[in-house]
Amino acid sequence: VVSGAGLSAASGIPTFRGAEGYWRVGSREYRPMEMATQAAFAHMPREVWRWYLYRRGVCRAAAPNAAHRALARLEASFGEAFALLSQNVDGLHLRAGNSRRATHEVHGNIDHMRCVARCSGPLVESIPEDLGPWPKSRALDDASFARLVCSRCGGPTRPHILWFDEYYDEALYRAGSAVEAAAACELIVFVGCSGAANLPWMAAEAAQRAGAQLVDIDPEPNPFAQMATERGGWVADAADRVLPPLVEALIESSTPAPPS
Repeated sequence: VVSGAGLSAASGIPTFRGAEGYWRVGSREYRPMEMATQAAFAHMPREVWRWYLYRRGVCRAAAPNAAHRALARLEASFGEAFALLSQNVDGLHLRAGNSRRATHEVHGNIDHMRCVARCSGPLVESIPEDLGPWPKSRALDDASFARLVCSRCGGPTRPHILWFDEYYDEALYRAGSAVEAAAACELIVFVGCSGAANLPWMAAEAAQRAGAQLVDIDPEPNPFAQMATERGGWVADAADRVLPPLVEALIESSTPAPPS
């Protein structure tokens, strides 16, 4: 399963490229695609952190929806045969019950931070619990900013998020493993994916080469819908309505019939 922002929309989390608004720094307004960059962090780390702490609060206030819960049930039934490639950083798949083994958070997780210098300490660690939810209008004070440091070396940290001006990384995001899982699958299901990111395309192409069936679930036309129409099916509906019955059908079809 490849999940995108459309899957979390029913949980109240705005899609990243949707009408999310702008982030004001002084007299200038920045688009989300400008804030989520290594360049912005190098120029104004405190403001980037403030934006991510605010977004983290939005994600934490949301709850897994029926689509998240259905995918957790699918993993519970299929076990090692199930893999989840998620572009979402909200952590809702894990909160719904999907395992860290099966869940490839290829764009990171907004609850985590990591050492800028990539020292010998933890690869990633949790952001301090009491730093949030951060009000949109509140500046990031010195004391709070000083707590966003590596527990090993005491150096600065950054959000554990893949930014627009960065590359996928296996050690940090398990990106290669996600594509390998797609290359070995019999069925790949895209849910709420716009097709703007590169890794879902790599997964789709790997699955196609393996002869897998492809299903796309999205109420809007998108690049994966055409692929699915040719090798499976496009379901033009919301994920929280479609996934629960689809999962039940998959589980039922994979369950051996009782002996007669």
